[in-house]
Amino acid sequence: MEDRILKIITNEELQIIKNLKVLIIGVGGVGGYVLESLVRSGVNNITIVDKDKIDVSNLNRQIITLESNINKSKDEEAKKRALEIRSDINIKTIEVFLTSDNLNEYISGDSYDYIVDACDTVTVKLALIKYAKENGINIITCLGTGNRLNPEELTITTLDKTYNDPLGKVLRKLVKEANIKGKITVLWSKETPIKIKERTPGSMIFVPASAGILISSYIIRKEIGKLWVWLV
Repeated sequence: MEDRILKIITNEELQIIKNLKVLIIGVGGVGGYVLESLVRSGVNNITIVDKDKIDVSNLNRQIITLESNINKSKDEEAKKRALEIRSDINIKTIEVFLTSDNLNEYISGDSYDYIVDACDTVTVKLALIKYAKENGINIITCLGTGNRLNPEELTITTLDKTYNDPLGKVLRKLVKEANIKGKITVLWSKETPIKIKERTPGSMIFVPASAGILISSYIIRKEIGKLWVWLV
């Protein structure tokens, strides 16, 4: 696997990638592709947090989902897939519904270089940002990818620059109320969400999958000094 990677980066840069420690919150539509691309890029130390079971509704967009693993643990199926790609990686699962109240209990025991927030709960997003800021950990928060079709509208900037994103609007308000200082790196879409009647968002694979790959690319390029256009 490394042969192709070493055609475009140096061995020293690959060692930096290998040594990264990444925590991924949620391995669904976005987080599953973050995991997939980090594993295939050489990252050796990954922790994933997800309590959900795989559902038939995940088949349209989540890379770990197959007809054969419906109702199985997302954490365990994600770990299984990662180890089938690279059996030598250090991958840890925390199968729990993360909340703002129990967050410190479950993630504070390890040190991380990056937290990837791919969860759906705004209060957990806020708690993760606060935790990362207090502990000097890089964090990238994924905003809404549902009800959108165009992956070309995805970008990584800071929370204060977002628009057309209802989740971003709510999170900006909560961050201000919590008096959290400093820039917050986010993955978001400029695309106006498609209006639907149901509360549960619609989705196709294009936007969440591209979002996960963009997040991983950002982490890798930033760490090896190849993020030529600094986004934040």
